[in-house]
Amino acid sequence: THWLSCMACSSLGAFPALSPLPLARAHGKSFAHRSDLRQAKRILVKLGSAVVTRGDECGLALGRLASIVEQVAMLQNQGREMMIVTSGAVAFGKQRLRHEILLSQSVRQALHSGQNQLKDMSLPVLEARACAAAGQSGLMALYEAMFTQYSTCTAQILVTNLDFHDDQKRRNLNSTLHELLRMNIVPIINTNDAVVPPPEPNSDLQGVNVISIKDNDSLAARLAVEMRADLLIALSDVEGLYDSPPGSDDAKLLDTFYPGDQHSITYGTKSRVGIGGMEAKVKAALWALQGGTSVVIANGTHPKVTGHVITDIVEGKKVGTFFSEVKPAGPTVEQQTEMARSAGRTLASLEPEPCANQTIFSPLNLSIGLRQIAVSSQDSVGRVLRRTRVANNLELEQITVPIGVLLVIFESRPDCLPQVSALAIASGNALLLKGGKEAANTNRILHELAQEALSIHGVKDAIQLVSTREEVEDLCRLEKMIDLIIPRGSSQLVRDIQRAAKGIPVLGHSEGICHVYVDHEASVDKAIKIIRDSKCDYPAACNAMETLLVHRELLRTPLFDQIIDMLRTEHVKIHAGPKFASYLTFSPSEVKSLRTEYGDLECCIEVVDSMTEAVDHIHKYGSSHTDVIVTENEDTAEQFLQQLDSACVFWNASSRFADGYRFGLGAEVGISTARIHARGPVGLDGLLTTKWVLRGEGHTAADFSEQGSMTYLHENLPVAQVLPGRRTTS
Repeated sequence: THWLSCMACSSLGAFPALSPLPLARAHGKSFAHRSDLRQAKRILVKLGSAVVTRGDECGLALGRLASIVEQVAMLQNQGREMMIVTSGAVAFGKQRLRHEILLSQSVRQALHSGQNQLKDMSLPVLEARACAAAGQSGLMALYEAMFTQYSTCTAQILVTNLDFHDDQKRRNLNSTLHELLRMNIVPIINTNDAVVPPPEPNSDLQGVNVISIKDNDSLAARLAVEMRADLLIALSDVEGLYDSPPGSDDAKLLDTFYPGDQHSITYGTKSRVGIGGMEAKVKAALWALQGGTSVVIANGTHPKVTGHVITDIVEGKKVGTFFSEVKPAGPTVEQQTEMARSAGRTLASLEPEPCANQTIFSPLNLSIGLRQIAVSSQDSVGRVLRRTRVANNLELEQITVPIGVLLVIFESRPDCLPQVSALAIASGNALLLKGGKEAANTNRILHELAQEALSIHGVKDAIQLVSTREEVEDLCRLEKMIDLIIPRGSSQLVRDIQRAAKGIPVLGHSEGICHVYVDHEASVDKAIKIIRDSKCDYPAACNAMETLLVHRELLRTPLFDQIIDMLRTEHVKIHAGPKFASYLTFSPSEVKSLRTEYGDLECCIEVVDSMTEAVDHIHKYGSSHTDVIVTENEDTAEQFLQQLDSACVFWNASSRFADGYRFGLGAEVGISTARIHARGPVGLDGLLTTKWVLRGEGHTAADFSEQGSMTYLHENLPVAQVLPGRRTTS
């Protein structure tokens, strides 16, 4: 059997004689975590029949192949060593042979009947080996043409099981593959289906040194171990491994699979094409893992849905099922989320008094704010907002309930943890916390304090600290488990989360471009105090002033000079807006953009002709966070407060007051610039939603039809506080 056909490079010469090579990797260690996959140097991509072929099993899925080739070429050009084990020769050959048979039959019938009208033609059953023989050359030509677009060279290698059982052939194969990789060529490998014998039953996977090559799953596993590949990516038409048959109501995708967990999965039906089912894939993956190669099984059939699945896997993203020999000591983040939701429902049903008491732990100097939250939590969950008598003995209530499971991602500041924990407890929400590594030890201690308080009431698991190596982007994909994401940190962090969280609402703001407008009727003392505090109290805060708008009539006045002198004394770097720069002979550096959040002792100064122009400027360049007017004219101030569409609008007060604690909310989970639900500093009320409770006595909608005996009353009733034992859960 000729198992090597190098189409892209045909001058490799004879195979040199080599000393015997070990069958297993010398180091025998696979990657323990997904994030380690970024270090993978040698990668083997296995393309299942369902990935390569069209839905009709006759011909190739060219769009999917083009995406796969692009990703493999990109990784190859990054300096990685890429190999492909591919199916598709049988399908491609079937398409060619069907075409030839139809053409041949049509010619014969035309000659026999002497006319162009053809009778119904039935196609014979095509033998797989013949299809493979007809399709191999075309399949490889297609790969070569696609990879050429990325200046990447390819080579074809055909193997059979016998080639691995013959020591000389196995050494030659190993040598050839290493030589191709050394020359930066992508080997494209397939079983030689034109001559391959039928697989021997019960001869597969009998130890790390024995594996029968009876499909491309076992071939990929054998080659991965033989070539000491760092990573094997097996693409099929399923998302990965499930704990029950895919498609069933309770089926859950397993993010990580451990060798001892075979009992936790149930195998469904095999793929629509190909000869290997999921059980064969798992066995091959475990064999490769035992040989030291990391494995990911993922879906490669929906590029528009799964995106760049190959590059995403190499970047460590949560795609498919990752096989790992290292089982973490604690629960997975998915398990943590389920634990939090379950305990959160119990927390929401607690009586107000114990619910309030459990918020009173006082790390650092947060005690006052936490006690404020404890007091306000007395009537938070289960509060009746509206009562309506729909009809006699049919009463409707709208009551407050928790949102559900909150994911709060915060950076280095550990004071965020007790603040957010207290708000979650008071509002009856379950909470997942993901903190920055800079404060990992502090976060751990604070989390233990929170759980200690909750354990008194049997709801310890309601607050979970995610300490695993989960990437933020992976957490944002848990749309079936998390109800709201709250980012606390830099504007870049917020933007990244807003992009990543496609299926989960995000509460927050990506920018804090706050303005202070000094009107021509402003008080000198108030203006100086407010500008200094807004910019210099804490320049990195999201509620710090970034742009100072000055009425044109104030230019070249003592007030304006005092403002400039104060900013210089405070070492604030000034950037001139285009209109302000036009008034100056020697101006400060002109601003690059009027929509800039400096986050430092820097600000932009711009000139406006009126309060209305100031409002227009803020609407155009602001971020709807917090904006201030300084004026002694009450009418002007009220117009500003009403016309400006920002979350917080102040008159003669510093922008730094935009804060949950300063508002008397006890604390905040963040400041929202969204248009729906909570807006501005988000405290306890912002973490609640509502549900409708209807109490009747056998009422039906038919009772109120034209032929019915009842009529609607829709009477508004007095709102009474919820009675003990009536607190509800979401």
